[in-house]
Amino acid sequence: QVQLVESGGGLVQAGGSLRLSCEASRSIFSPNTMGWYRQAPGKQREWVAAISTGGTPTYPESVKGRFTISRDNAKNTVYLQMNSLKPEDTAVYYCNSLRKVSGTYYPTNDWGQGTQVTVSS
Repeated sequence: QVQLVESGGGLVQAGGSLRLSCEASRSIFSPNTMGWYRQAPGKQREWVAAISTGGTPTYPESVKGRFTISRDNAKNTVYLQMNSLKPEDTAVYYCNSLRKVSGTYYPTNDWGQGTQVTVSS
C-alpha cells in the first residue's frame, strides 16, 4: 500500500535545484489539499508549501519565489520544485494531506519516510 512515499532528495550545491515527488494513496490525495513540510536537525517540522484540490498554491515567506508546488491528479502525486537552494534548506522533506484551521495548515495523516535534502555551501 502506498500511503505517502517521498523521493527526489539529494545533495546539491547552494544555488542549485531539486524536484521532490510524493506519491500518495488515492484516498489521501484526491479529496485533499496536499502539502510539504521539512524538518532540520534539532528543529521542529515546518510547513513549506500547500496546494488545494483546484491547484491553488500557498507558501510561507521563507520559500516564496524559490519553491513551486504542483500536483498531478491522474498520478496521485504532488511535486515540489526547489530553486535557488540555500544551506538552510537542508532538512528531511515530507508530504502530507492538510487541513486548514484558523489560517494554519495541519497534517492529517501519518508521515512517510521523507526524503533528505542537503545543500552544501
